[in-house]
Order: sequence, then C-alpha cells, then structure tokens
Amino acid sequence: MTLSSIFCFIFAFSNRIMHNYVGCYFKFPNRPEFGELLIAELGLLGFESFVEQENGLEAYIPEGDWSEDLLNQVYVLQHNPDAIDLDIKKIAQENWNQTWEDSFTPIIVDDAIQVRASFHPKKNFAFDIVITPKMSFGTGHHETTHMMLSHLLNMDLEGKRVLDMGCGTGILAIFSAMKGAKTVDAIDIDTWCFENTEENAITNGVDKVINAFEGDANLLLDQKYDLIIANINRNILLSDIPVYAKCLSFEGELLLSGFYTEDLEKIKDKCHSNGLILEENDVLEKNNWMGLKFKKI
Repeated sequence: MTLSSIFCFIFAFSNRIMHNYVGCYFKFPNRPEFGELLIAELGLLGFESFVEQENGLEAYIPEGDWSEDLLNQVYVLQHNPDAIDLDIKKIAQENWNQTWEDSFTPIIVDDAIQVRASFHPKKNFAFDIVITPKMSFGTGHHETTHMMLSHLLNMDLEGKRVLDMGCGTGILAIFSAMKGAKTVDAIDIDTWCFENTEENAITNGVDKVINAFEGDANLLLDQKYDLIIANINRNILLSDIPVYAKCLSFEGELLLSGFYTEDLEKIKDKCHSNGLILEENDVLEKNNWMGLKFKKI
C-alpha cells in the first residue's frame, strides 16, 4: 500500500471508533478507468471510503449497510465480469482514531510548508497548516496536492480573489488565505468536504477569508477570480475548463491537477481552445501525476 493509499484509508475512518466494516477489494490491472466508475457507483450504495491502488481499488462499507446482493446494482461490475477480480472481507473492530494518529505523518513541501495534524508539534517552517480530515481528500500526502502547494508557494496571492474547486479538506484554500488572498471560495460536491473545509479553516484562523459551498461548477455564474485551483479528475476538468476560463479575470491563472501524464495533451488542448496558455516552467510532474499552471490571455 502506498503512502497516499494509507492516508486515504485512515482519514476515511478517523471519526469512527470501534465499528465493523466490510472491505471489497477490486483488481483491474488492465482497465484503470474502472476506478473512478466504481467509486461513483459504490458511493451511491453506502460505501464510505476508498483506497486507490496501482492495480485496483479498495472500498469499505459499514457491516450494517452491507448485503450480498448489493454489488448486483453496480453497472461496471455486471458488464465487465471478466475484467475485474473481487475479494470481500469483514474488517475487525478497531480504534480508527488511534490508527489515524499512528499512521499520519507530517508533510513538508519545498522546505517551507508543514502540513500536520493537531497532535504533531509545530516546527519552524514559513507556513504551518493543521488538517483534521473527515472523509475528504487532501492532506498533502498525495502527489497532486503536493504539487498544487508547491505552485502556490511560488505565487503572489496578496489581495487576490481565489477559487478552490473540489476543495476536499480545504488545504489549498487555507494555504491561499495564508498567502494573502483577499477572498477564497471553496467548493466541493461532497457534504463531508464542505463541512471539513469550514472546520479546518477555523482551526487555521482563516475562516473570515474562506467561504465554503457545497456544489459543483454550476455554482459559478458571473463570479470573477484572479486564481482558480482545480485538483479534480480528468473528466471533470475537461468538462469544466470552459467554465473556469469564463470566470477568470484577464491574466488570471488556473492551477490544474488530478490527472496523469498521458492526459496532458487533452488538458492542454482544452485549455488552449479556451484562451489559456501554458509556459514550460509552469509544468510539474510527480510519479506520473501532473500539476499545471495556465494564464488567461
């Protein structure tokens, strides 16, 4: 299990103590696109957390919500039975809060940013971010969040209007506020993420700057931003880039991550067709994940 997979698993259970779960372990080494499809379908059936593995996906559901025929409702499973291997196990009771504390380690970005939990000591870094995840994505361990933090570290955000789409824990919105943003709108379609962003903003003393909303790009009507951050998956990005471009002020900037190197040309083409340019030094890559910075012209 990778480090990013560990934190995905732990924070998903961080508010649950001594409960039984059922784990479904899917393997589909030749069809990586099944991961997002399974997460979307299983989430509607009561699965509460997911761990993306190199060759598959782990999904967890409270034992009380589990039934043997539940997976019969999953379209991608029923129509691709030979492409997906499945193993199902019951998870013994465990103190997940203690597991979270034992497994989550602070993250250091570019020797300037420390992302930590409240039980970790504060150290002498330029920026100190305290995150307590619920079931929301983004503690800084994952490559995409790490790259977005690195981009933001090198940008002047003083007095700017910022949008964080798919905000997760709110870590990027919080860091934008710390960097001097005038206002930060943080939007996520997940209720857990919306609430978690509000809580983490209070913890870090930036709740007066951050406005959290539950929803998606449909919330963006006539708003204008100097910077838009979108760390989401490829398909949503390709769908929403025209909306982001419309909401950016002249020479506004767009930070994108959440997709692999093989998706780079598709993302670039969509941005360029919407008046967004990419310069060579605005490209970051980490373990096959991409982090890009575009400018509106």
